[in-house]
Amino acid sequence: MAQAATSEYQELARRHLWLHFSRMGAYERGAEMPIIVRGDGCYVWDEHGNRFLDGLSALFCVNIGHGRADIAQAGADQAAELGFFTTWSYAHPRAIELAAKVASLAPGDLNRVFFTSGGGESVETALKVARHYHKLRGKPMKTKFIAREVAYHGTTLGALSATGVTGLREPYEPFTPGGCHVPNTNLYRLPPGYGAENLAEAIRHRIEFEGPDTVAAVIMEPVQNAGGCFVPPEGYWQRAREICDEYDVLLISDEVICSWGRLGTWFGAQRFGYQPDIITTAKGLTSSYASMGAMIASDRIIEPFLEGTNSFVHGFTFGGHPMASAVAMANITAFEEEGILENVNENEPHFRAMLESLRDIPIVGDVRGAGYFHAIELVKDRETKETFDGEAAETLLRGYLSGELFRRGLICRADDRGDPVIQLAPPLIAGPEQFEEMEAILRPILEEASRRMDSH
Repeated sequence: MAQAATSEYQELARRHLWLHFSRMGAYERGAEMPIIVRGDGCYVWDEHGNRFLDGLSALFCVNIGHGRADIAQAGADQAAELGFFTTWSYAHPRAIELAAKVASLAPGDLNRVFFTSGGGESVETALKVARHYHKLRGKPMKTKFIAREVAYHGTTLGALSATGVTGLREPYEPFTPGGCHVPNTNLYRLPPGYGAENLAEAIRHRIEFEGPDTVAAVIMEPVQNAGGCFVPPEGYWQRAREICDEYDVLLISDEVICSWGRLGTWFGAQRFGYQPDIITTAKGLTSSYASMGAMIASDRIIEPFLEGTNSFVHGFTFGGHPMASAVAMANITAFEEEGILENVNENEPHFRAMLESLRDIPIVGDVRGAGYFHAIELVKDRETKETFDGEAAETLLRGYLSGELFRRGLICRADDRGDPVIQLAPPLIAGPEQFEEMEAILRPILEEASRRMDSH
């Protein structure tokens, strides 16, 4: 198909394409929709030929970089042999091989892999498994989930019950009951009564408040995305593991973002040294060259499902798709052969140092994150940590930063799910050259934002 004219693409998009998490009214009023047409390595190009440094890996997911025709070719080659067959009561070689490979890389006894089409489906699967697991063990009242405030776990009605972002929840209430929330690990803004040393005790308090016999699982990200890359304090995850064991509560590590090298390890749990009962994953599993996710469960979780005629009555048509499985295997092979994890570990200090160098700009309040997953929190007053909210946040983020960053050639996230932040998560092949380019764009923009917003 010949490429449509620029104006035709804009017209067709405005008329027919409903973008995700987007204010569609802006395009109705004549704003131009960014249309990305090509990618190569750490860069993408729009329909006008403008080049952008993809500082967000599209959406924390093109881990191996853009333009890898060889990764996509694995899916095309598979299609010639078997384009599709379901994993509902059947299996095929690619899903079997991939499940075994994922199990070999996952920590501890996480040996059972249930494939999905993406991250939200993986979380939904984990929540359903947790409830069903306890029912089969004679504990039918264990149905609640404990998650953290401001955390994002997906948009399905089940995953939304765990999501802790009020603005994402309100339009869809009532949704699946059972979601309970505790303070997150924002060490820059600790909640009253908590320090880094006792944050995990909030999990214990909530389990006891709800009643241990009613709590099925705790679900948390290794590094929390929403709010801006909240890193856990030392010992947090180990204490969470102890609390879950004490109350017979499953520990779900939501690694839709934090797996497949994003933190410099195959899985985020390995970065912070804890053993979950379940891991949810997607995005970097295929570097998003195909739509795929997975729930990875420990051997003990599947045990009651192996008894008699029991069955986990849940599934997705495209879970374990042969072509997606082949793409995932090619992606993982490339990781191993090309030293992708090693690149992250070698260059993380350089990435962090670049971001830390921006602290001399008054609007920069905090820099935090791990691996190739970092955030800059923006403040009005560094001494008091006064934030921007309401109209000021709107003016800062959408009135200036989002458009200006894109105009100058950097794709990143300027967000206020929580306090205003800029998030940066480049492809895992990035290095000092890309970090220098980021700084050359970020510094003048943040300096101008600081002047505009009168930060000090």
